[in-house]
Amino acid sequence: MGAKVALGTGFSSLLFCTRSLPSRSRGHCREFSFHGQPSIENLILDTLLHGGRDSVSLQWARMALEEYQRKRRFDATPEPAGKVESKSGHRFVVQKHRASHLHYDFRLELDGVLKSWAVPRGPSLDPADKRLAMEVEDHPVSYFDFEGNIPEGNYGAGSVMVWDVGTWQPLSPVQVDGKYVPASDEEARAMLAKGDLKFRLKGKRLNGDFALVKMKGRRPGSKGNEWLMIKKHDQHEVEEYNIDHYDSSVLSKRSMDEIAGDEGSREWNSSRPAGRGKLKAAWLADAVAKFDQQKAAQRTEESKGAAKKSASAKASKKTGSAGKATSRSSAKEKKTLKRA
Repeated sequence: MGAKVALGTGFSSLLFCTRSLPSRSRGHCREFSFHGQPSIENLILDTLLHGGRDSVSLQWARMALEEYQRKRRFDATPEPAGKVESKSGHRFVVQKHRASHLHYDFRLELDGVLKSWAVPRGPSLDPADKRLAMEVEDHPVSYFDFEGNIPEGNYGAGSVMVWDVGTWQPLSPVQVDGKYVPASDEEARAMLAKGDLKFRLKGKRLNGDFALVKMKGRRPGSKGNEWLMIKKHDQHEVEEYNIDHYDSSVLSKRSMDEIAGDEGSREWNSSRPAGRGKLKAAWLADAVAKFDQQKAAQRTEESKGAAKKSASAKASKKTGSAGKATSRSSAKEKKTLKRA
């Protein structure tokens, strides 16, 4: 059996090529993306040669969690340290995260970890929406039901709500009779490596077929982790979908404000000041700022519309009361004339 490892300067993936690992992507080669240290090269190669494909996935996931653990101080945050699960399911979770910027974290369970993306505007059921999704470090499966407050001074400080949960299924990129059909985890890994993952969600709020597509063009300031989350056309699509319609946890039924004010969720205290968490990429910061301005303008218009509607309703009620009074007066006059 032969194998080789392709590495580049500042690499974030490895390309394994063997005659014993059949793959539908790149012939007999497989690319593994990760957030970790290049010093694991020998470990992964040894696992590949002696442990087989499944062992590679498990070892790879363990190394992927190093980035998650490196960013956190578990003596100062209620977040789970976690471990790679030997048996992986197909659950998904969306967590609403009020940190330096409000966003939604979308996570898919695969290979014993939660593959994760930060979605600034949140998922949408409208196929016309193309949501920016920033790929972040893998999270442990135990993060699946994490809800509460990350104390100031910690990475990602802020409130976290479990906005949606359910199961997911990878879909083959090849349609059958015009429809997407279920695929294997092997195909899911290949689609992730290619940058075009199609999948089906069955959740409490999100349902139907979706795609995560990696953006190929590198803009100035881009880190190369930008994807787009897109809803496919099906019976679950909703035009002009408004994610703000739902502001409660699917687990605890609490709102974000209730979670933020829950002292029981503030399991740890820290004297360190919170980081500002500014966006370094100018183009992304401008996009987020523009979105915030649009939301503020929308709320202002909605408030004006509600006030106008309320005033109109009051005027209509007043006019109606005056009309009834006039009718009663007219009837009384007619009655008087008749008697005369």
